[in-house]
Amino acid sequence: MAEGREIRLFSYGTLRQSNVQLAIFGRELEGRDDALVGFSSTTVEITDPEVVATSGETHHPIVTRSGNPADEVAGTVFSITAAELTAADSYEVSDYRRVAVRLRSGTEAYVYVRAADAS
Repeated sequence: MAEGREIRLFSYGTLRQSNVQLAIFGRELEGRDDALVGFSSTTVEITDPEVVATSGETHHPIVTRSGNPADEVAGTVFSITAAELTAADSYEVSDYRRVAVRLRSGTEAYVYVRAADAS
């Protein structure tokens, strides 16, 4: 990926929090509402003390492919840089894997899903 190219990242969880954005990206992101179709959301316990300190939460949302087109997970799609995507990768714990998806709007974006779902 080219360094100045905008990358789309969909978040349904802590990456939408301004305190997390400031800690991870050094800035607050601007985004727009969208939805992830064919996925459902649950929570996962976070045991990484640095991530818990950053988010202020011990349980974070996590999505799993449901295969049901009626299932949607609401969230926000952000435009970020390649360096910021690398920073987001470093923030996410091993329970998550980044995959490319098409959102309800038709926008192609990356999203973090349950690692077992990423294959």
